Amino acid sequence: MKTWREMRRFPLAVQLLLVNQLGVNTGFYLLIPYLATHLGENLGMSAAVVGIVLGVRNLSQQGLFIIGGSASDRLGARGVIIAGCALRTVGFALFALGDGLAVLLAASVLSGLAGALFNPAVRAYLAQESGERKAEAFALFNVFATTGALIGPLLGSALLLVDFRTSALTAAGIFAVLTVAQALVLPARKVEPSGNSGVLADWREVLGNKAFLAFALAMVGMFTLENQLYLLLPDGAREATGWDGAAGIVFLVGTVANLALQLRITRSLKSRGDRARWIALGLAVMGLAFLPPALSAGVVPVLAGTLLLYLGIMIASPFVMELIPRFGRPELTGTYFGIFYVVSGVAAALGNTAVGWSMDAGEHGGHAWLPWVCCALFGLASAGGVAWLRRRGALPAQVEPVRERSNA
Repeated sequence: MKTWREMRRFPLAVQLLLVNQLGVNTGFYLLIPYLATHLGENLGMSAAVVGIVLGVRNLSQQGLFIIGGSASDRLGARGVIIAGCALRTVGFALFALGDGLAVLLAASVLSGLAGALFNPAVRAYLAQESGERKAEAFALFNVFATTGALIGPLLGSALLLVDFRTSALTAAGIFAVLTVAQALVLPARKVEPSGNSGVLADWREVLGNKAFLAFALAMVGMFTLENQLYLLLPDGAREATGWDGAAGIVFLVGTVANLALQLRITRSLKSRGDRARWIALGLAVMGLAFLPPALSAGVVPVLAGTLLLYLGIMIASPFVMELIPRFGRPELTGTYFGIFYVVSGVAAALGNTAVGWSMDAGEHGGHAWLPWVCCALFGLASAGGVAWLRRRGALPAQVEPVRERSNA
């Protein structure tokens, strides 16, 4: 109930974007986790072709975040969000209706481009609309996103009992509803000119911000370790229990913890010291989350690690999202988010490669602890990087919170 009360204190545009993120993650996780199985088992494609289709979708999204961010600044976040959801609708519908490689590649490109458009645009719009309460807005954003990431796979599993096409069309339908809702409800805002002569000048300005790039690189640990919610931790749960469904427990534990604690943590920490301190602490907690499974095999250490990882994300993530726009001018908020996700995405891809290598090496060498220790080092290194930037004064100065007037 507190989540809903807090949500209603924000403008209607922010409320819609929160519900939008619930729908986005529900639709995405309803389909994407089962796409590889559909391509391989239902359509008989080779592992190499499956890898190409999935890789094209990921590359289209990660590589084009900068386009979505710049479009948000130049054209307005509202139109970019609507266009992104509309493209995701078409892309997911093509997954349902197409069996040929050309159609599937087109579906991958469209669905990836869609994410590249609306992800930075949504965050830019949310940052602009939430004023001095950005941390609370992004905390709620995290709650709705996490809830969608739990609902999606559960709904997808149920729909797969019918067939994959039903699942894909349902996902496309969710994005179609979101597209219409945004077009009807999301208010348009006047686009302030960036003052630069073109998009390339915007990019040069942001890429010339060395403190911002250093911060984006320091966040490699956060994105690498978040991805272990879909790789290492579910694998550890399955190994500990011998049950494939144990992976769902990881998401259930995290979602319950997120719903119960996210807002309390953010509101408590916001008034206690500068944000960079809490970002560093959150990253350190994320790293330490991988020590219980490294020290002892079993389901309890895995669940303890899961809780710690979610706790670290809850501490750090809202303040990371709050901090990004403060590196530059408000007119370039979308570009900052777009480039942040490109830099962090590439760095995290390299980090995930290292984690995958450590999983293989640990299995073949009899060192089951190796991938867990590797992840712990990633988190602690990122925490150290943010703490170093903070000590050097390279991060934006904290904005003092505005005291809210009582409505009583």
